[in-house]
Amino acid sequence: MRVKFIYLLLVTILMSSCSGYNKILSNPDPEYRYTQAKKYFDEGKFSRSATLLEDLVPVFKGTSYAEEALYLLARSYYGMKDYTTASQYFTTYYTTYTKGQYAELSRFYAAYGLYKESPDPRLDQTNTHKAMQQFQEFLEYFPQSERKDEAQSILFELQEKLAYKELLAVRLYYNLGNYVVGYPFPGGNYASSVITAENALKMYPFSYYKEDFMYYVIMSKYAMAEQSVEDKKDSRFRDVIDEYYSYMNEFPGGKYLKQVQKIYENSQKKIKGNQI
Repeated sequence: MRVKFIYLLLVTILMSSCSGYNKILSNPDPEYRYTQAKKYFDEGKFSRSATLLEDLVPVFKGTSYAEEALYLLARSYYGMKDYTTASQYFTTYYTTYTKGQYAELSRFYAAYGLYKESPDPRLDQTNTHKAMQQFQEFLEYFPQSERKDEAQSILFELQEKLAYKELLAVRLYYNLGNYVVGYPFPGGNYASSVITAENALKMYPFSYYKEDFMYYVIMSKYAMAEQSVEDKKDSRFRDVIDEYYSYMNEFPGGKYLKQVQKIYENSQKKIKGNQI
């Protein structure tokens, strides 16, 4: 009996709550609905505040309520973890109210919402690029913001994600070696590994993965040198040795030290062997 009583009590409370909310939705007074929307927002009932504000934002256009209502609508979607929609509304806010009361926060959260939607490095990084652009614009508009350090930290994090995506491609090319769809393809994938790694080094010169890129350049160039025609072997092994010295200059105690030293020694032997 006690369980049944509690169940009936909960159902009654729920129905009463829904009934009250529906009355607010149907109330013809927009100011009253706005007061209730703000109340729901303060209580963390973001779905309800968003529903009310979606109707109120166009109604309030051109009034004293318009700016705050649009900002609260964006914040409501953010509170619901619908970061894509939130980012769209934050962007609408700061493009509409370029010097508005919430312009700084809107620029930051528009970028932060895209950052939250940034996917795994193996997937398409459109949102990552958009988030980076938004954070860069935020720093340009508000260089003294108290959120400056956080924005810069996130920018570096997103750059590292893009760098890691490039590293995955470099590894894939290297591991494919001479084969494309099961057929020999001399140098092709190793060359792609080198090109991708060298481009990544130019794009992300301070990346955590810099050593990895340099390592794969050495390994790929060595594989290409071994498979070269005789009249090109000597110059290509010398190129490997140059890459080895570049690596040692950057990472004298690097994690790939044993591997690259072996490659260096083998390259020297190959050059001497060709000179005999």
